[in-house]
Amino acid sequence: MEKAQVMDAQAMNRALTRIAHEIIEKNKGIDDCVLIGIKTRGIYLANRLAVKINEIEGKSIPVGELDITLYRDDLSVKTTNQEPLVKGSDIPVNIHQMKVILVDDVLFTGRTSRAALDALVDQGRPAMIQLAVLVDRGHRELPIRADYVGKNVPTSKSEKIVVKLHEVDHIDQVSIFEK
Repeated sequence: MEKAQVMDAQAMNRALTRIAHEIIEKNKGIDDCVLIGIKTRGIYLANRLAVKINEIEGKSIPVGELDITLYRDDLSVKTTNQEPLVKGSDIPVNIHQMKVILVDDVLFTGRTSRAALDALVDQGRPAMIQLAVLVDRGHRELPIRADYVGKNVPTSKSEKIVVKLHEVDHIDQVSIFEK
């Protein structure tokens, strides 16, 4: 059951615009930077950030896709009787010595981010890895912190954050649901 809507399309757009500015500022431009979205919704957010960065800087930033399915530490729990669905990664540049900005929709326990770090290191050795998330809901189980956060949404463990994006769900919104 939906408890509250915490972001609408305008709030998401403003948050992504702010994150785009912060990425440019922290990295002193976008030279040697690449955005890599964690499948699935992180990819769409990375693409939106790339558009905003291009509007601000007048330069395009490469965007890649990272599939972390086989790197998850809960793989055996989630796939009891079925094979995991691997979608594959697509990173258009060599990430060696690049500044990689991982993009995801929600930061919760940190386990997805840890899996993404493992998957990235298998692709090369970046100069730096940063993390951008639309929503940070707390409850970390690993020492992971986002460099860029669209909105901090304190939640209880009995709640769930649901991010809907126009590219997948035909609407832009973030809501809190009771599990």
